[in-house]
Amino acid sequence: MQTDLLIFDCDGVLINSEPIASRTLAKALRDAGADVTAEEVLIRFTGNSGSAIRKICIEEYGIEDLEAVFAAWHLDIFPEFARTLEVMPGMDRLVRSLPHQKCVASNSSTERLSKSLGLLDLWHAFAPSIFSADQVARPKPAPDLFHFCAERFSVDPAKCVVIDDSAHGITGARAAGMSAIGFVDPADPRPGRARILKEAGAVLVATGAGELEKALASLQATQAVEV
Repeated sequence: MQTDLLIFDCDGVLINSEPIASRTLAKALRDAGADVTAEEVLIRFTGNSGSAIRKICIEEYGIEDLEAVFAAWHLDIFPEFARTLEVMPGMDRLVRSLPHQKCVASNSSTERLSKSLGLLDLWHAFAPSIFSADQVARPKPAPDLFHFCAERFSVDPAKCVVIDDSAHGITGARAAGMSAIGFVDPADPRPGRARILKEAGAVLVATGAGELEKALASLQATQAVEV
């Protein structure tokens, strides 16, 4: 079946934001008394929605004044995005070369999307089709956000392909009846990412934009043969 819509995750796929987010959140948590490193935050928090991150902070790190922690984090993370955030290597060229309809589906808040992806020219390759978990009842791994994307484009979910770097995103895509390609940042320090994404249901896993381009071409070729 042909692909009528490509749905991209944002953080860790389109933009190299996760190291910045992990480093700044770890600092805010340490300032609040938690014993945690940036690497631990990257492993534990990446891919989660804002509500899930808040729950982890309370239940696993014993944070009492959560609003103060998040206020401190945002005072740090957004200026750091403005100073150092970059598009994932090769992704700008790849996205602009694709003939498909495309959108962004992110567990990040609308505010964070505007203050991260919104700082970069790549925003304009997707706008206004940049969707946040804020817009649905349940974030990934629920299928709600992916169904929302398909509805906005009036596309059959079975004709959508999701590109995501988290197991939450792959699980949500599969629950929505969509194909999913797992994406791995070549610089990601976490072990076993490809295996984790395959186990979540990714039909293909690509490391970096070059492999993603080949994965999309492979998927298109397979669909053409099936037709």
